[in-house]
Amino acid sequence: MPWSPSLLLLLAAASWLAARVLARLRASRTLERRLRVFPQPPSRGRLLGHLGLIRSSEEGLRCLQGLARAFETACLCWLGPWQPVVRLFHPDFIKPVLLAPAAVAPKDTVFYRFLRPWLGDGLLLSAGAKWGRHRRMLTPAFHFSILKPYTKIFNRSVDTMHAKWRRLIAEGVTHLDMFEHISLMTLDSLLRCVFGFHSDCQEKPSEYIAAILELSALVAKRHQQPLLHLDFLYQLTPDGRRFRKACRLVHAFTDAVIRERRRSLLGQGLDDGLRAKAKAKTLDFIDVLLLAKDEDGKALSDQDIRAEADTFMFGGHDTTASGLSWVLYNLATHPQHQERCRQEVRELLRDRDPQEVEWDDLARLPFLTMCLKESLRLHPPVTGVSRCCARDVQLPDGRVIPRGVVCRVCIFGTHHNPAVWPDPEAFDPFRFHPDRERGRLAFLAFSAGPRNCIGQTFALSEMKVALALTLLRFRVLPAGGAAGPEPRRKPELILRAEGGLWLRAQPLD
Repeated sequence: MPWSPSLLLLLAAASWLAARVLARLRASRTLERRLRVFPQPPSRGRLLGHLGLIRSSEEGLRCLQGLARAFETACLCWLGPWQPVVRLFHPDFIKPVLLAPAAVAPKDTVFYRFLRPWLGDGLLLSAGAKWGRHRRMLTPAFHFSILKPYTKIFNRSVDTMHAKWRRLIAEGVTHLDMFEHISLMTLDSLLRCVFGFHSDCQEKPSEYIAAILELSALVAKRHQQPLLHLDFLYQLTPDGRRFRKACRLVHAFTDAVIRERRRSLLGQGLDDGLRAKAKAKTLDFIDVLLLAKDEDGKALSDQDIRAEADTFMFGGHDTTASGLSWVLYNLATHPQHQERCRQEVRELLRDRDPQEVEWDDLARLPFLTMCLKESLRLHPPVTGVSRCCARDVQLPDGRVIPRGVVCRVCIFGTHHNPAVWPDPEAFDPFRFHPDRERGRLAFLAFSAGPRNCIGQTFALSEMKVALALTLLRFRVLPAGGAAGPEPRRKPELILRAEGGLWLRAQPLD
C-alpha cells in the first residue's frame, strides 16, 4: 500500500524534530562537559539547578558575598537545566569579558529587553554598528564644557530639597526616607539638564515623574516573576496595561519637548540657533542631541533622540539617588568621617555668599570624594552587569567560557571579595587615597570597558554637589541610633533598602 503525501510529510516533520532535539541534547552535553572546569555551589537538582539561590534580598546579597569568598575568581550557576551563567568575582577574570570589544561580549538581552518598549534603541539597549555610532555622537554631550553649567542646576535642586527638609523638620517630622527625597531631587535636576524643563516635581505631583517611577518599579517587579517574562502573558496582566500606559505618557512628553525645541529653533535656523545657545553655554541634553552628527554629517532622528533622552532619564536618576542615599547612611554611621567631610566643605566655602558649590570646587574635595567612592564600593548602585560571549573567551588561568554562555560580572561580589579588598565589609575611605594602589577593575561602580557608564562624570558631579551642601547644612544620624538595626539591602534595578532608607537630619546654623 503506497504511503500518502500527508503521511510522508508528517514523517519528515517528526524526523526533523527528532534530529533537532538530538542535536540540542548533544550540544548541551558538550557544553556541560566544557563547563565542568568551573566550580559550582550546591544545586537544587537537575531541573531547577541554582534557581532561587540568589534572590533580590539581603539574604541574596549575603549569598553572593559567600560565593565570592568561597570561589574568589569565578563559579558556574545553572538557571534551570539549560541556562548556564558564569559568575565572575575577580578583576583578572572580569577583564577578558568587560574589556573585550562590544561585538565580542555584547550585553545579555534576557533582562534588558523588558526595558525596550520604554527606552527604545538608546545607548543602554542598542548593539553593533548603531551602538558604536550613537556612542561616538553622544560622547561630546558629557564633555566638561557641557557639564560645567549644570552645576548651578544641581545647586538649585538641592536647595529645594533642603528647604523641604527644614519645613518637614519644623512640622515635627523626625525621620526622612533618603530614597524618596533624593530620587525626586535627581529627577528635578535631570528634567532641567535634559529638557530645560522646570517641573517643581519636588513640591507638587508630576504625571511624568510618576510614570518614570512606576515604569522602574514595574520592570523590577516583572524581573522577579519568571512566568511574566513571556511578553504575550505580561500584556494581558494589569501590570502590563499599566506599563504600556506609562510608556505612552513618557513618550508623549519627550516627543512634545523635541517638537517644541525644533519649532522654537527653526525660526532662526536650527543649527544657528543651537550654536548661539552653545556660545551662551545654555545647552541642555536635547540641544546636544539635535546638534549631534556622525562622520557622514547625518543627524539623529527624532525617534533616536527620544530613546537617548529617555535612557538618560532612566539611567541618571535612580543610580545617582542610590549612591547619594547610601553615602549619607555610611557617613551617618561613621560620624568621624562625616565631620571631616563637613570641615573640608566649610573650609572651601568659608568666604562665599551665597554658599554654593562651583564646577572648579569639585576637584578640591579630596576626602569627601574618597568617602563617596568607598560608599559606592560598599553599596554599588548597580550590583552586576551581564554579557553574552559571542565567541570563546579565555580566562587568565586557561579556562574558557564557551561561546553563547552568559557571564554575570558581579560588581557587588567583586567589591566584597576579600581576595580583592582586605576587610571588605569595613567602611574605610582611605582605600581611595591617591597614594594607595588598587587593581584597574577592582572598583566597578560605573562598570568599565567600551560599554562603561557614559554619564559617570555627570553622576559624580551631582553627587559631590549634593553631598557637600547636605553636610554643610545638616548633620545626618542613623534612624535608630548608633545601636539600631542595619537597613536590609534590596537589589532591584538599583540597590535599595527594604522599606526605604531612613535617617535623621539635624539642621546646622
